[in-house]
Amino acid sequence: MTDPTDPIQKLQELRERSLLGGGKDRIEAQHQKGKLTARERIDLLVDPGTFVEIDRFVTHRCRDFGMDSEKNQILGDGVVTGSARIDGRPVYLYSQDFTVFGGSLSETHAAKICKVMDLSLKMGVPMIGLSDSGGARIQEGVVSLGGYADIFLRNTLASGVVPQLSAIMGPCAGGAVYSPAITDFILMVEGTSFMHITGPDVVKTVTHEDTTSEELGGARVHSEVSGVAHLTAPDDATCLVQLRELLSYLPLNNGDDPPAKPCDDDNNRMDEALDTIVPPSSDQPYDMRQVVKKVVDHGKFFEVQSRYAKNIVIGFARLGGRSVGIVGNQPNHLAGVLDIKASLKAARFIRFCDAFNIPLVTFEDVPGFLPGKDQEWGGIITHGAKLLYAYCEATVPKITVITRKAYGGAYDVMNSKHIRADLNLAWPSAEIAVMGAEGAAKIVFRREILAAKDPKAEEKRLVAEYKAKFANPYQAAARGYVDDVIEPRRTRPMLIQALELLRSKRDSNPPKKHGNIPL
Repeated sequence: MTDPTDPIQKLQELRERSLLGGGKDRIEAQHQKGKLTARERIDLLVDPGTFVEIDRFVTHRCRDFGMDSEKNQILGDGVVTGSARIDGRPVYLYSQDFTVFGGSLSETHAAKICKVMDLSLKMGVPMIGLSDSGGARIQEGVVSLGGYADIFLRNTLASGVVPQLSAIMGPCAGGAVYSPAITDFILMVEGTSFMHITGPDVVKTVTHEDTTSEELGGARVHSEVSGVAHLTAPDDATCLVQLRELLSYLPLNNGDDPPAKPCDDDNNRMDEALDTIVPPSSDQPYDMRQVVKKVVDHGKFFEVQSRYAKNIVIGFARLGGRSVGIVGNQPNHLAGVLDIKASLKAARFIRFCDAFNIPLVTFEDVPGFLPGKDQEWGGIITHGAKLLYAYCEATVPKITVITRKAYGGAYDVMNSKHIRADLNLAWPSAEIAVMGAEGAAKIVFRREILAAKDPKAEEKRLVAEYKAKFANPYQAAARGYVDDVIEPRRTRPMLIQALELLRSKRDSNPPKKHGNIPL
C-alpha cells in the first residue's frame, strides 16, 4: 500500500510518470509509425547508463484553451533534456517527445532546450538535437515563437565553438527548421521525417500546387535536391548509429584537437593499384572514392552529402589514426567539374573543418568551372568564390594531391600553393594548365592550323606537342607550385608524414570582427 506522505515514494511515482510521456496509447501510436520514442532514441544513442536527465518535472505555464487541466500537465512538457556520454565523451542533448502535444514547442519546452545549449557552450562539449515536433504550440502564440528565437540565437553563438548535430526523426516544419539549418550536420530518417517552411495545405492555397510533406521536404528531397540533409537512414536506429559515428571524428570543441584512435594499418603501406587507377586517357572517368579508400586507414571513408552535388565528394577519414576532412573532385560525375552546388557543398565542409581544427586533404582532378547560362545566371561567380574564400581563410593543415586535371581558375581554387596550402603533391598523370591541350592548341596555334595543307593532321600534331610540353606536373614543380611529384602508391605515407609535421602548424588571419564571405 502506498503512503502519500512518503517523500521518497512520491519522488519515485513522479519519475515513473515522467517516463510515460503522453501515455501508453500515444507511445504505441509512435511505434506503429515505425518511430522510436524520445527516451528510446536517447538510450540507443548514448553509452548505457550515462544519461543524466535535467528538468524532468517541468510543466507548461499556459492557462488558456483548457491547457490548465490536470490531464494536460504532463511532466517534461514534450522534450527530454540532459547530458550523457558517447564513446566515453561528454555531450548535451535534447530529444523531442511527439507523444506530448505532438512535440510542439512551448515557452518551457524552449527553456529546457536553451538550458542544455547554454551548458553545452559553457562546458565546451557537443550539442545534439533529436527533432520530432509538430511546430509551435498554437495555444501559447507569440510566447512559443519567442522560444524558437531564443534557440536560434544560441545556435548562432555556439556555431564554430562546439559541434552541433541535428537528427530529424519526425516532423520539422515552419520556424522549427531554422535551428537545424544553423547546426553543422543534419541527419534525416527516410519515410518518417520531413522538413519544410510551409506545409502542403499552405502551398495549395498560395501556389495551387498539390503536394505532400514527403515531396516538399522528405529525406530524399533534402539529400538529393536541396542539399539540406547530410546523411539519411532507413530507420531511427540506423540514424542514431550514423550520428555516433559522425561524432567520433569531431573534437569536443574548437579548442581541442580532433580525436585520435590507435591504428594498426601500417603508416608506410603502399597500394600499387593506385599507380594504374587513373585511366590513360584524360577523358575517361574513374571513382575518386576508390582513391581515397586506398589511402586512408583501413579504407574507411565516412562520406557526407553523398547524393548531392556528386561531382565533388566530402567526408571524414583517418590517417595514422588521426581524423581528417577529405575533399575530392569526382571524375565519375560531370567529369569532376565545379558548379554552384559543388562549390557550396565543399565550402561549408571546409569551413567546418577549419573551425574545429580538422586537417584538410584535397584530391584534385578538376577540368574547371561548369560553363553555361544557368550557372552564370545562378551566380556561379559568387558561389565559386565561396569555395575559394573557404580555402583561403582556413588555417588548419592543408594538403593537396593532384591526381590528373588541374585546369584554369579551378586549379587556383582547389587548395593551390598560392592560397596557403602547406603541401602540394602531384602524381605523374597530373595535367596542370590553363585549359586542356586540345582547346589551348587551337587558340595558340590557330594561324598555323588554318595555313596548313592538312589542317586536321597539323592540329593533331600541335595538340600532341602542346600536351607533351604543358600537360604535366613538371612546369608547376619547376616553379615550386608543386612540392613534389610522387608515385601514386606513396600517397599514404607521404600524407601521414606531412600531417605529423603539420601538427605544430601556426597560421593566422589579420585581426577583424569577421570577414565578409560572398553569400
